[in-house]
Amino acid sequence: MGRADTTEAVSTRARKALGFSRWWQVAAAAVMMGLVSPYQYVWSSIQSPLEASLAVSPEAIGLVFTLFVIFQAGSQFPVGWYRDRHGPRLLTLVAGVLAGGGYLGLSVATEVWQVYLLYSAGAVGVGIVYTVAVNTALKWFPDRRGLTTGIGTMAFAGGSALVVPYVRANATVTGYPDVLRNLGIVIGLGILVGAVVLRDPPSGWLDGVDVDGGDGDDASGTSEADTDGETATDGAGHTRQYQWREMAGTWQFWLMYAMFVGVSGAGLMLTAQIVTFADALELNAVTATASATVLPVAGGIGRLVVGDLSDRIDRERAMAASFVFCGLGVLGTVWFARAGQPLAFVGAVVVATFFWSPQYTLFPSVVGDYYGREHSSANYALLYSGKMWGGVFGGAVVGWVVGVASWSVAFAVGGVLAVAAGVAALALRPPE
Repeated sequence: MGRADTTEAVSTRARKALGFSRWWQVAAAAVMMGLVSPYQYVWSSIQSPLEASLAVSPEAIGLVFTLFVIFQAGSQFPVGWYRDRHGPRLLTLVAGVLAGGGYLGLSVATEVWQVYLLYSAGAVGVGIVYTVAVNTALKWFPDRRGLTTGIGTMAFAGGSALVVPYVRANATVTGYPDVLRNLGIVIGLGILVGAVVLRDPPSGWLDGVDVDGGDGDDASGTSEADTDGETATDGAGHTRQYQWREMAGTWQFWLMYAMFVGVSGAGLMLTAQIVTFADALELNAVTATASATVLPVAGGIGRLVVGDLSDRIDRERAMAASFVFCGLGVLGTVWFARAGQPLAFVGAVVVATFFWSPQYTLFPSVVGDYYGREHSSANYALLYSGKMWGGVFGGAVVGWVVGVASWSVAFAVGGVLAVAAGVAALALRPPE
């Protein structure tokens, strides 16, 4: 069965199961991802007003982003495990309460511990939405994993760009409570509507349709001959459906985990520190602002473009190229900042972010390719927990390196980690 025939067969089965096009599942997931994206990408705009309003130190308020990364990434494994067994609806309803309520609570918070608690609760809501959205694509689109996960993760990276002007225009001690209150209402209601739309495919809905290899095309668009029959099968020509314990017993998982930590560390460092880095190397304020502005836009486009491309070429080579270019972009920011070339500096930020962000499209797609779609929520969530360690590097470790060396050394370490992850991707192959 050719790729076009496979897509048509899967689409027909999905329409029969849903009663409408499966693309509505991806659309609902993407909207929810865009709604929760301010938690990660707008934090830098509300950090200063919160700090001033609560009269706390930069170090105290800076802990909020670290807590966000830990709770957002750490919540995904139990969420994925539950979703694979009970579906997405109840979880999504809980996410609406947590993510919407987190911002509503922040609008009236008067103590820093309240900010810690509320932002962490919101982070769990974001983690639920992220897990549900990414795996909705994996479950309904085994034939187009790269493209559809790219759409959802693009919305997470780029959705915040729509509200950044509004947030920045009101990022004052007196203005930010209204901003948070309004965003909280929109986030909560939007996710609750999405919960009504989302559902998982019925068991056995693709029986007889080859989407994982076998005698036809696999999910990445390559034939069995192209992969030398390496994909582990269940004896019927389909990818073996690994549970998380089985996946953790393969060397491929641990290599990908190390890669995930390295690339996410470089990217989260860029996201959280680029303005401070630009200031420290005495680039002008316009350059710092431009760098922060292009981050979510470049990241969103990169996820979609590279994700779609990975459906058409060897996915491991797509990972290798993407991560190496990410690392070179990060190293480029050091070079151009030291050389005092602001335009080239912003260009390096675009390159680094464009090729970093696709990790959140490529990794779930490879997990689906290697380990099957049945337990994809728990499996990818376990891998995604590597983001916690990437967040530790992007925050605490970078701060330590800056203290003992310099900003240039810290960013250079991040660039090297991303390049190393790209080289490591060349060793990946499906489990036997």
